[in-house]
Amino acid sequence: MPSRQVKARTVSAPAPFFTHPTSRFTLRGMTKLSSPPISYRDAGVDVDAGANLVERIKPAAKATHRPGVIGGLGGFGGLFNLAAANYRDPILVSSTDGVGTKLKLAIELNHHDSIGIDLVAMCVNDVIVQGAEQLFFLDYFATGALDVDIATTVITSIAAGCEQAHCALLGGETAEMPDMYAPGHYDLAGFCVGAVEAARVIDGSRIAAGDAILGLSSSGVHSNGYSLVRKIIACSNARLDTNLDGRSLGMALIAPTRIYVRALLAAFQEFEIRGLAHITGGGITDNLPRVLPAAVHAVIDLKAWRLPPVFRWLRDTGPIEETELLRTFNCGLGMLLVVAPSAVSGLTRLLAEHGETVTQVGRIVAGTRERAVEYLGHLD
Repeated sequence: MPSRQVKARTVSAPAPFFTHPTSRFTLRGMTKLSSPPISYRDAGVDVDAGANLVERIKPAAKATHRPGVIGGLGGFGGLFNLAAANYRDPILVSSTDGVGTKLKLAIELNHHDSIGIDLVAMCVNDVIVQGAEQLFFLDYFATGALDVDIATTVITSIAAGCEQAHCALLGGETAEMPDMYAPGHYDLAGFCVGAVEAARVIDGSRIAAGDAILGLSSSGVHSNGYSLVRKIIACSNARLDTNLDGRSLGMALIAPTRIYVRALLAAFQEFEIRGLAHITGGGITDNLPRVLPAAVHAVIDLKAWRLPPVFRWLRDTGPIEETELLRTFNCGLGMLLVVAPSAVSGLTRLLAEHGETVTQVGRIVAGTRERAVEYLGHLD
């Protein structure tokens, strides 16, 4: 079972003891002459609440256990035995991330059930593109005044994300920091470590002209571009309870980020994946080039898939130009795969069996361009 630190920090420090208005001390032995008692709780930190939180999240953390995990809650660090994962020549792959201002929407909607999945997804989807299996995850939850119910909900959703990724929630920290956050607000960060055999690292070097590009559908906006999302909401005076394709606009905007790990791990066992791009901030325009060799570029057919309703709402309400849309949001494709043409049919079938919606959206061609992605047609 993972370890978890509960650390409380008070950021508004009192004046030095010798000028404190309600206390006087002698220099010899610092004997207190007069002072009302004060506690950590008086400073805004509830240590008992932190201990209560640890007890409440133990079952969720335990559910993420996997081979290699050592120890339990309460240690100074989480332990993982890499040998238990049966690697011969392992390369460790790590990623750290947050969920950005999507948190503000979750707080405004009082919906905390899936924001932890977003946190895990942003990290594990970055690790999987290197061909690595996720081993363990650690989280950081910070707030001004700890609400145990909300914190339990958030960390339970982090555990749910770890289960989706077959990744142990190895540890974390809960920081209570009075005066640092607005009432009811909190922040999240995460850190993931994975491993891959050195000979099986996916780095894009085998990508060649003629390869096919497959897109895996996203579940929505995922966790990027929310400063623009919130600006559009504010400028248009949009109501978050507005119906959008059978659900409220608010729920559409905070739908949890899709985790592609299990489907891709299955694909690695049967097919050569030459390149993978997690479509996050920067969209297709900036993320796909990160895996392309210098002598090729990508051609993407924008007519190959239909723009999901939430992105059409953002585009039309903004309004947002298509070039800006493509370099800010995933536009319906959360992961791109580059494979040999001979692998397309079988790989598409396998990924569909694991719950993914797969579309061939482009190809790799020889030659360099000013921008490494060339778009054909327009989003519909």
